[in-house]
Amino acid sequence: MVLGITGGIAAYKFVQLARDLARFGAVVDVVMTRAAREFVGAISFEAVTGRPVLSDILAEGHALDHIRLAREADAVCIAPATADFIARAASGRSDDLLAAIVLATRAPVLVCPAMNDLMWSHSQTQANVEHLRALGYTIVGPATGPLAFGEGSGPGRAEEPDTVLEHLGRALGTEADWRGRRVVVTAGPTREAVDSVRVLSNRSSGRMGYAIAAAAWRRGADVLLISGPAQVAPPPGPAFQRVETADDMAAAVGDAVGSADVLFMAAAVADFRPAQPVAGKIRKGDSPDTLLLEHAPDVLRVTRERRRTGARIIGFALETGDGRDNAREKLRSKGLDLIVLNHADEDGAGFDVDTNRVTIISSDSDDELPLMSKDDVADALLDRVRPLLAERV
Repeated sequence: MVLGITGGIAAYKFVQLARDLARFGAVVDVVMTRAAREFVGAISFEAVTGRPVLSDILAEGHALDHIRLAREADAVCIAPATADFIARAASGRSDDLLAAIVLATRAPVLVCPAMNDLMWSHSQTQANVEHLRALGYTIVGPATGPLAFGEGSGPGRAEEPDTVLEHLGRALGTEADWRGRRVVVTAGPTREAVDSVRVLSNRSSGRMGYAIAAAAWRRGADVLLISGPAQVAPPPGPAFQRVETADDMAAAVGDAVGSADVLFMAAAVADFRPAQPVAGKIRKGDSPDTLLLEHAPDVLRVTRERRRTGARIIGFALETGDGRDNAREKLRSKGLDLIVLNHADEDGAGFDVDTNRVTIISSDSDDELPLMSKDDVADALLDRVRPLLAERV
């Protein structure tokens, strides 16, 4: 990895990115512009990467560093990228080591803008950024938020290192079978109103669906994550749509499934809802002895006719006990290609944990996976779906 640091106040943030890349096993060569050294010391990057920081294009013994690094790089990431560097890169300048590497490399290039909001909004900066996109570079950010001291808040803030790391994962992890595929993932619980303050819901955290959405996006898919009120932050990358009730979920899936190549129905949609929700709060003294329930819509059933021809549909079945027969019945009756069975009553699986143990069931096989992280389950599931894409879609 070549990590380019240019001269902006956000330079300090990306010591963490260098550390994370090295921790994940990458060989990280940090290249700093002269202005960058005014904001953060080279020794900080050396300490977290174990490699010398490079800056000079004409240093004795390093005359061809720009060509060597350009050829060796699996990806080049400029973080932060100032308005000046973006302008120089857009015009093909090679007047320092970092700019020369960007010009010479054929690896994926990620550019992470960071500047004052007025500089970001200037028409010349916008034109430069669009030109970089046309060249095939990935633009990551900027975010909107607090700027340098006294400058208030606005667009121009550098994206956080963990977000940049996810974009690097996509740049390195894109697979031909997933590139450009339209993937819809549902996640989290739904909530049904009892009254204005109470709801009927379940313990789903959303972690499994979020992990699938992130993994599919890293592989190059165009991902829409439709989520109920989950306990975790949405992953960077996928488009995100928030819903509340089973009706909301059904409407969102119905709108999206017609253009989807793959639907992962990982949400824990409420099976039941109050038949007569009350406007306002039910006082304790007025509470009913019984709560009349009705079935909430079955999202997979009510959206079945809207599926794109040839789409792959993956359902989830959370069961207590063995549950295989019930899962197989859902596979058949809901027109699924696969169903993922997991167990609510097993330690380390189900709700409120970062791990899961699942069985991936098709019409002719049961693939029983060991207990693993939900991120690893997501990758195993995508590996299982990948050959199905070539068969039909």
